[in-house]
Amino acid sequence: MRKNIHLDFFLLFLFIPVLSCKTDRHPGKADESDSALFYREEYRPQYHFSQASGWMNDPNGMFYLDGEYNLFYQYYPDSTVWGPMHWGHAISTDLVHWTHLPAALYPDSLGYIFSGSAVVDTRNVSGLGSEANPAVLAFFTYHDPVLEKSGSNVFQNQGMAFSTDKGSTWIKYKANPVLKNPGIRDFRDPKVFWHEGSGKWIMILAVQDRVHLYSSPNLLSWTFESEFGKEAGAHGGVWECPDMFELKVQNSDASRWVMLVSINPGGPGGGSATQYFTGRFDGHRFISDHTGEKWLDMGRDNYAGVTWSNIPRSDGRCLFIGWMSNWDYANRVPTVNWRSSMTLPRELSLEKAGAEYLLVSKPVKELSSLAEETFSPLMGPTASVEREARIGTGSMNLMQCGIKIIFVLSDTAADSLGIRLANGLGEQIKIGYSKVLRKVYFDRSKSGMKDFSDKFAGVSSASYDAGDKLEFHLYTDASSCELFVDGGRLVMTNLVFPSEPYSELFLFADDFLAVEDMVLSRLSSIWR
Repeated sequence: MRKNIHLDFFLLFLFIPVLSCKTDRHPGKADESDSALFYREEYRPQYHFSQASGWMNDPNGMFYLDGEYNLFYQYYPDSTVWGPMHWGHAISTDLVHWTHLPAALYPDSLGYIFSGSAVVDTRNVSGLGSEANPAVLAFFTYHDPVLEKSGSNVFQNQGMAFSTDKGSTWIKYKANPVLKNPGIRDFRDPKVFWHEGSGKWIMILAVQDRVHLYSSPNLLSWTFESEFGKEAGAHGGVWECPDMFELKVQNSDASRWVMLVSINPGGPGGGSATQYFTGRFDGHRFISDHTGEKWLDMGRDNYAGVTWSNIPRSDGRCLFIGWMSNWDYANRVPTVNWRSSMTLPRELSLEKAGAEYLLVSKPVKELSSLAEETFSPLMGPTASVEREARIGTGSMNLMQCGIKIIFVLSDTAADSLGIRLANGLGEQIKIGYSKVLRKVYFDRSKSGMKDFSDKFAGVSSASYDAGDKLEFHLYTDASSCELFVDGGRLVMTNLVFPSEPYSELFLFADDFLAVEDMVLSRLSSIWR
């Protein structure tokens, strides 16, 4: 959902068409100045991506080219609440350390620049570059607030801009919009990808509570193919930010197509969330393996995530990043100078789970380069806990680290077990598993500041059948917690705002419980 349209700001652009934006791709010392002035505020993540200042939401237009990962994002530089959308821009060579670049796309006479995607036109089918120097084409939604206010249904159309210098500068296509609205409200967020089987470019587009699929031979003219979702998945709110990609099923020669669709409201814990479908796609129609609900992340704060395009075959990974917030309270979280950050970049994979398919998420391997110090607080190869045990953490900053722990469930009568992080003010988060209920839960009801929204505090939970052992891998970063269970077979991402950092770590169980391994890792800041 897009909120707080600023009509007066938009009127400034009605007679100022913006066709290109020059940028300095490597600002160098400007970046150092940014990190000296910013990235030290309370609650500012130290190893997650966040913009230097202003507002940020959905990741957009991500592509890889010539050693660089490009990340664009919904951006409003003039406030820390949502406003007239631009595309912000940053690049990385390792998915961990980021260089800020000037905003790539600005609002113009056709509207704000809403979410979308980017592809590298390696065969030059658009004619906008060359095979020697391929153009990058960015597709986005033009959102016209004047038409919206007038009651029109055609205030969202799909635009395109192109770059012939790897995304440093952009020229808006002279024949925009490339796909006009046929008369449907909520017609937005184009994700474009190449479909090898049909030899066509495909655009998946969020349309009210479903998606539409279009095809093109040249990335310029688009033909409607089909729709999906009328009777599948969750329908508690508007569908947004779709994505589609093919994944090989692990330990198999088979593959499946995966469709991501974010929804707001209607998530399993309230507000924003991302659902997924697996199935078959022939370039014309997507046929799902299921009609029920499946969720990418069972926490409250992973939304609108999409994948990078043009990842080399030699890499082969499916790389994802999401916006780490929730529209229930995104405009009101207690930060200064900036609002919102991204999740950790994650690798997505597909497993067969009985008769169904499970989308697995795990942090990218490059994150391990940030580990400054790693130690195990256990005195031997195993340890045990009954009721609760305080764990010595040395000088470890519990709000900027990774905590990995393996519980042994095969020989215990314990039902409830897990970890608890707390500070001296009585604020805490509790992350646990119930063997009887077969559920993982994340309780942030006493996590700290919560009066900014009556929808913030509470417990996230998800059904989960653990085996003889249960692995929690928790990443904490100033105001965020990302929990990966058993290598990412279940994920929970939640924001927290403690009045002072959590400084104590506890293990708890309601009966004797063995702990096979526990490792803490201090993660360095990417901004200093």
